[in-house]
Amino acid sequence: MKSLNEELEWRRQQHLYRRRRVTSGIQGPEILVDGRSMLLFCSNDYLGLAGHAKVVAALCRGAETYGAGSGAAHLVCGHSRAHHALEEELADFTGRARALLFSTGYMANLGTVTALLGKGDSIYQDRLNHASLIDAGVLSRAAFKRYPHADMQLLQRQLEGRSRGEAMVVSDGVFSMDGDLAPLTSMAALCRRHQSWLMVDDAHGIGVLGESGAGTLEHLNLSAEDVPILMGTLGKALGTFGAFVAGSEELIETLIQRARSYVYTTALPPAVAEATRASLRLVIDERWRRERLQQLIRRFRSAVGQLGLPLMDSRTPIQPILAGTSAQALAWSGELEQQGILVSAIRPPTVPEGGARLRVTLSAAHSDAQLDRLLDALASLKIGPLP
Repeated sequence: MKSLNEELEWRRQQHLYRRRRVTSGIQGPEILVDGRSMLLFCSNDYLGLAGHAKVVAALCRGAETYGAGSGAAHLVCGHSRAHHALEEELADFTGRARALLFSTGYMANLGTVTALLGKGDSIYQDRLNHASLIDAGVLSRAAFKRYPHADMQLLQRQLEGRSRGEAMVVSDGVFSMDGDLAPLTSMAALCRRHQSWLMVDDAHGIGVLGESGAGTLEHLNLSAEDVPILMGTLGKALGTFGAFVAGSEELIETLIQRARSYVYTTALPPAVAEATRASLRLVIDERWRRERLQQLIRRFRSAVGQLGLPLMDSRTPIQPILAGTSAQALAWSGELEQQGILVSAIRPPTVPEGGARLRVTLSAAHSDAQLDRLLDALASLKIGPLP
């Protein structure tokens, strides 16, 4: 039997060991982390809604109306009026016929892919896709092909080589570790040509991109016909918890019947659905949050460029600074932490070997003074040559 202690020690020696931190207080730019006040630049609360008073109040009202939990799966007796209303509002928000709530984005991806594909089918994925999409492809038992990041020429050749069965191309909309956008316009054209499903995981685009905040597809002016399957999460820009899949009437009804991670799990608490309805209204009504976020992104990129740090190309709130080695990423993260700033060191296998980095994330809730603190701290980092 394999020694678990040996595996853990190996992770420590390779600078890959991970540990949890204990936070206290309402989520926001500054909270207590392991009992110490820290300025956060690692949260996915991109619009600053996780602690918004209206969202919190809606959660409390929802708990008073529905209780703490849903009691059962959606198909038993757990599908509340709050869930149903949120699904209708998400469908309208994304310009689709229907939407279906899942407990997490991971479960939404697993359930959708495995419900639509099986043996004899094919699935094509970007090598930098989120782990949940990779796992979904493996569990589907379809022939699984991956292409180098954003390589549309190879994807075209792969699609041309398909001989039978259903085909699905799956991609992040905004890549969670690099912050760049998938070439979805080209992907949509390829999928139409080769009669393939196109599914987009827009976890990091929903709320952030687009005129109304409807995400990467709105930003790129892509319709429901261009991208038939859209997955979005509620725990990032919307500040709550859960996920949804949006698409046609037939798609959603199929998922209700066949998506195992939907059928066989308890529905998320209705109070969370009520909180999300409140945050969704804020996303739509308060466009200034997205405008503020873009201001911060521009200022951050300009300042970090002058510092000479190896900043990756991203126009989203995800701003990775490439460290190269896990040891360097941990050292930089530690230097920032000593100055009261928390930025996560992202290491393999989350990113490829040689791609360890600081994953800086910005929020509309950050003040100019807080960004100044981060920039001053980054200026003090000891920069060595990348391997």
